[in-house]
Amino acid sequence: MALFIVFHVGSVGGLTGAMLVNLAAGLFILPFMLFSATAGQIADKFEKSRLIRFLKLLEIAIMVFGAAGFWLGNVPILFAALFLMGLHSTLFGPVKYAILPQHLREEELVGGNGLVESATFVAILMGTIAGGLLIAIETHGPLISGTACVLIGVAGYLASRGIPLTPAAAPELRINWNPFTETWRNIRAAQKTRVVWLAMLGISWFWFFGAIFLTQFPNFTKEILGGDEHVATLLLAFFSIGLGIGALMCERLSHGRVEPALVFIGALGLSLFAFDTGFASRSLHAETQSGIATYFANPVHWRITFDLVMMGVCGGLYTVPLYVLIQTRADPARRSRIIAANNILNALLMVLAALTAVGLFALNVTIPQLFMVTAALTLLVAIAAFCAAPQHALRCAGWLLTHTFYRVRAKGLENIPESGACILACNHVSYVDSVILIGTVRRPIRFFIDHQIYRTPVLHWLFKINRTIPVATLKASVALKEQAFASAAQALRNGEIIGIFPEGRLTPDGEIGKFSPGIARMVRETPVPVVPMALHGLWGSFFSRSHKGRAMRKLRGIFSKITVQAGQVVAPEAVQLKSLREKVVALHHSLHAEGKSPDLS
Repeated sequence: MALFIVFHVGSVGGLTGAMLVNLAAGLFILPFMLFSATAGQIADKFEKSRLIRFLKLLEIAIMVFGAAGFWLGNVPILFAALFLMGLHSTLFGPVKYAILPQHLREEELVGGNGLVESATFVAILMGTIAGGLLIAIETHGPLISGTACVLIGVAGYLASRGIPLTPAAAPELRINWNPFTETWRNIRAAQKTRVVWLAMLGISWFWFFGAIFLTQFPNFTKEILGGDEHVATLLLAFFSIGLGIGALMCERLSHGRVEPALVFIGALGLSLFAFDTGFASRSLHAETQSGIATYFANPVHWRITFDLVMMGVCGGLYTVPLYVLIQTRADPARRSRIIAANNILNALLMVLAALTAVGLFALNVTIPQLFMVTAALTLLVAIAAFCAAPQHALRCAGWLLTHTFYRVRAKGLENIPESGACILACNHVSYVDSVILIGTVRRPIRFFIDHQIYRTPVLHWLFKINRTIPVATLKASVALKEQAFASAAQALRNGEIIGIFPEGRLTPDGEIGKFSPGIARMVRETPVPVVPMALHGLWGSFFSRSHKGRAMRKLRGIFSKITVQAGQVVAPEAVQLKSLREKVVALHHSLHAEGKSPDLS
């Protein structure tokens, strides 16, 4: 429809193609604000497979109406059909996401959402290519496009007949038909779980970002890049391919578990590549339109195309973990209504995106400048996300640093409890041991650290963000030592993970030294399980000591293979200093025997 308006209709009633496309985008998302609250209640109250089949029949009827609009070339009819498809999507969205936790185990949800997201964008890709090709057919293009829409609606209904029975989550629910009070009730329910609320805000920002870019694609292609309908279709296809790749990458990078660190990587990537798209195209302007071959003759266009693909990849990394967080942390009986509330927020941000674009265009801002403004705003969102969840952000930074300078292999991480308190006891090889563990272990870790290192300029700020616990010897400060153990006990009572290097100092010879009694005291005062861990491959590297001298004296060990291994959990009543050290030594020696991580000294 956007291509039809921009390249075939041009203007209607004094409204330009750009204005009509932005108006269409606003009209499509209007039902999300008006009917999402009701849609969430319907999804929770009724059996979902039957509801989906009803919605697919409704889609066929709407598509017939839309086909008539294409056939007659009537923009008001097309706008009415677009509004009805917005209503259809409003009703379908809560069902689509709420049905997954009812059929998938929690460890399958990341992969399931990745498949749903990637399949969605593959469908967008196929529809974008087909729509661009069909609408460009001379004379009968609009009619053929409308007919294709009807056939796709029929195919959707046939597919829906294979969806298994999915019982209602709240069959006794009495539907509140007032969208305003119900919306407020659902938003308040979401706010009670902080991680769900933050995930909803994060997803909504992605829809703001996506609305800005996708709405401007036709005019960006025509007026800035000088491309025709086929080029616009191709760019949308590349963006969709990137989204699908990013969604599938989540499963591999997170190993089937929710990985909030991917959200930070995605947000930073969206900002970076969006800014480069605007920066690279800032001086471009086209008077005529040409095809794909001419488009790729310009080297700058290759750069812009790469940016679009990477924006898609980062978008997939950004959104999938957020959707999984909502599905797993929301109350199952209210899950559809929470997703509906999320859709309302998404719609509000998309409306805001349309108003932002129109307002900036009124100030004579160009499309490339609009992209750079959006990139700057996304960077601010990434900073806000860092402030809201700094430990996850530091874990993201730790992951990036360790995987940039080392080849990291992890073993036995499934032994670390997914929830509840525990202590990680690891050998101490280098000054970056804690960074490597932060970037490898999925849960936030609060480390014990020497009080003098804790006060190091700049690093002190990072230690505070990670809520690191400074500790001193009895000789240095009795009060500080007691305060450290009190903080650790409180953290364990709160269900957190404490990381400790029981040797108390870097190994001088690569072997594991004597363990200090501090860990035994912690378990005695707050009985929690202990997970023995071993680091191998860092001895002799730049950040460790070696037989040749002190640490950080000679650059060595960059890009080396290192291994992090977690052993079997030791119950609190079985924790003894000698046997715990033996377990860590055994893990370390087993890694050395494998020969996977050589001694660098």
